Amino acid sequence: MKVLIPQVITETGKNYLLEKGYEIKIGTASDEETIKSEVVDCDAILIRTAKITREIMEASKKLKVIARHGVGVDAIDLQAATELGIQVTNGPLSNFESVSEHTIAFILACGHHLTEMDRKVRGGNWGAREQVKLSEVNNKVLGLIGLGRIGLSVAKKASLGLGMKVIGYSRHAKKEEMPDYIELVGTIDEIFKKSDFVSLHIPATDETINIISMKYFKIMKPEAFLINCARGEIINELDLYDALINNMFKGAALDVMANEPPDKNNPLLKLDNIIFSPHFGAHSIETFDRMGLHAAMGIDEVLSGKKISWPVN
Repeated sequence: MKVLIPQVITETGKNYLLEKGYEIKIGTASDEETIKSEVVDCDAILIRTAKITREIMEASKKLKVIARHGVGVDAIDLQAATELGIQVTNGPLSNFESVSEHTIAFILACGHHLTEMDRKVRGGNWGAREQVKLSEVNNKVLGLIGLGRIGLSVAKKASLGLGMKVIGYSRHAKKEEMPDYIELVGTIDEIFKKSDFVSLHIPATDETINIISMKYFKIMKPEAFLINCARGEIINELDLYDALINNMFKGAALDVMANEPPDKNNPLLKLDNIIFSPHFGAHSIETFDRMGLHAAMGIDEVLSGKKISWPVN
C-alpha cells in the first residue's frame, strides 16, 4: 500500500513505514491541486500543515486514512472524512514536552528581562545592570488557562522545578484528578487577578476566539506577564496592544499570533515589552521525530486493522 507525504518530515516516520512494507510517495507540493493529482493511487496521506479538503479525499478511491503530523486537525475537513469513511489520526503525545519547555523559557525570559538586557548590552549599555531589576519566579503565582497535556506539563515543571505556586482553570478539570501542586479556581477572572504569570493553553474554537481581551487585562497585576503558546486567535490583539502601551501589565511573550506570519505593520511588533517567536514551540528535533513516527503509527494501525491509538473521528 502507498502513503503520500506532501511535505518534508524527518526520517523516523518514513523509516517506520518502510520497515512495515509500505511504499512512500513524496509529494512535489502541498497545494490542493497537486495533492489531488498525487493522491489518486494512495491509501494514506501523512500531512503536516497542508489543507485536506473533500475534493482531495474524493480524488482517491483508495484513501483510507489521513494522519496528522502533530496535534491540530483544523486543516482537515473532518465531516467529509467521516462521511467518506476515512479515518483521521493525529499525535497528541508528540509535542507537549517541547511546548511546555518553550512556555517555561518564556516565563524565565520575561522575569529575567533577557531580551531587553540583550538589546542593551549590544547597544553598549552595560550599566543597564544597575537600572533594571529582574524578578525571581520562585514563589510567584503561575495561572494556567487550560489543563490538557501541555498545561499539566507546564504546571509540573513550574511547581516542582521552579518553586512556583500554580493555579489553574479548565471547564473540564476535576479536583480529584489534579496533582496536589495545582489549585483549581472557578473562573478565568480569578486567574488574571491572582497571577504573576498567565499562560494560555486552550484551542481556538468559536467559543474561545478573542476570549482573552480588555475585560481581563484590566484586572491583571501591574507587574504580571501574559504567555501564549497556544493559538493566536484566542487573544484580541487590539486590546492587547492598548493594554501594553497603557502599562496595564508588564509584558507578554507570544509564540503565536492571530495571523501568521503577522503583517509587518502589526503594531504589536513595535513594542519592546513583548517577546516573540514564530510559532516555534513545538519545533524541537525530538518533537519532529515523534510527530512523524506517531503519524506513521496511525497509518499502519488503520491499514493493518490494529487498534487505533489516537483516532480523531
